[in-house]
Amino acid sequence: MSVQKRNNVTVVGSGERTLMFAHGYGCDQSMWRHVVPAFSEYRVVLFDYVGSGNSDVSAFEQTRYSTLKGYAADVLEIIDELKLKKVNFVGHSVSSMIGALAAIENPSKFESLTMIGPSPCYIHDADYVGGFDRADIEALLESLESNQTAWSASMAPAIMGQENGPELSGELEASFCRMDPFLAHHFARVTFLSDNRADLPKVSVRTLILQCKKDVIAGLQVGQYVHQCLPNSQFVLMDATGHCPHMSAPEKVTNALKSFLQAEETALSCI
Repeated sequence: MSVQKRNNVTVVGSGERTLMFAHGYGCDQSMWRHVVPAFSEYRVVLFDYVGSGNSDVSAFEQTRYSTLKGYAADVLEIIDELKLKKVNFVGHSVSSMIGALAAIENPSKFESLTMIGPSPCYIHDADYVGGFDRADIEALLESLESNQTAWSASMAPAIMGQENGPELSGELEASFCRMDPFLAHHFARVTFLSDNRADLPKVSVRTLILQCKKDVIAGLQVGQYVHQCLPNSQFVLMDATGHCPHMSAPEKVTNALKSFLQAEETALSCI
């Protein structure tokens, strides 16, 4: 099976610089449709993780995908398959950590990382504020496993942000429900029980952290923690709410990302 078929890879444009967009939990590449048109001068790479969107679910291997490193390996395989160089990786939510792991494994493949609503650990631990108690996460996973439809209906508005209207919440809910129940629970468990705090200082590539003012999944303290741990990072607090600003406030994401990429291009041209 080809990597492109496995991950339903889509390539748009043929610019000299490459942007790779990676979706979050329960989503797929279509969630980037409000952002992608603003980057017509780039080669844009979109894909679906195994178990999401129109990926080939027969490629799922429980051992490989038992940690986020399995998904990071897929990212590197896509880059190799397409013979990409110096990728600007844009990851939403869990993809922020997947991108970080890929960049740690092979930093030469990356020009930059952008993390939208990142969280290296969702569970409180001593002085670390992750947003949830362990019992909260276990209850969330149990609810998802017992009734995916009800879980999706209750979680989508909270994740998207009530202020952002029922249409976007409905789209997110529908995306959650499209996932195979077993794979949905598996990816959720891997996502919400992961702890990548120790990995953050190992990331050497330039990183942009985009944080919403109000985000129930990855709050302000988490974004600031990521910024403090990344030696080469820039933090931008956007006037936006919810955990999916690329859907609810795409112009803010686009403006911040363009500014970051343009500054990066200028810095690289001076080297």
